[in-house]
Amino acid sequence: MWPIISRQVEQAIDHWREPDRGIWEVRGEPRHFTSSKLMCWVAADRGARLARIREDSDAATRWQKAADEIHADICANALDARGVFCQHYDTTALDASLLLMPLLRFLPADDPRIRATVLAIADELTRDGLVQRYQVSQTDDGLAGEEGTFTICSFWLVSALAEIGEHWRARDLCEKVLSYASPLMLYAEEIDPRSGRHLGNFPQAFTHLALINAVMHVINDEKEAAAQAMARGATVTPRHM
Repeated sequence: MWPIISRQVEQAIDHWREPDRGIWEVRGEPRHFTSSKLMCWVAADRGARLARIREDSDAATRWQKAADEIHADICANALDARGVFCQHYDTTALDASLLLMPLLRFLPADDPRIRATVLAIADELTRDGLVQRYQVSQTDDGLAGEEGTFTICSFWLVSALAEIGEHWRARDLCEKVLSYASPLMLYAEEIDPRSGRHLGNFPQAFTHLALINAVMHVINDEKEAAAQAMARGATVTPRHM
């Protein structure tokens, strides 16, 4: 697998400075989407880690240098005046893909920029608590009309809230999204928050990967809370039955 991984890392490093159409493949003009830079950083950073494991010092040094450069570029260009990471370098619009930042360890979960980004998305990019990809009025996606909330993004928010210490808020949202499951406990790509109707691709595999990660975040938080309570000699009383 190493030749394949090496080519992938090199491709990311060769092209990360180029504008593109982002994770959602919008049909507007290419932009410097933050999520695209983020994933190129992931490629270089994880590639460097693997190279160190393989004791390939030349690759590790070169790739880590590229990862650090991408990281610095994002921090310098993707933040708005509030310290919130934005959809691309030429906007202050929010994008739910940036919920991946704490999950991918771009910055520590207690970094003020990460916390501000997660809470801004939770407060400003949701409909009835469920998460939109972006505001269609602020994104040149080439499409008309409204769209449903993106289920994967709602599960990303559960995980991101847990990461920044908003444990009860994460659990409440997780229970809410779980309540929208189909009779077969499956999820579509989107959910209409007004009717609960599933929209788009069904079932959507990516949604279920995010579901597993979200539920594991909630479970791990509850285990940690129980362990801390036992250490204090206290009893944990669940909020929900």
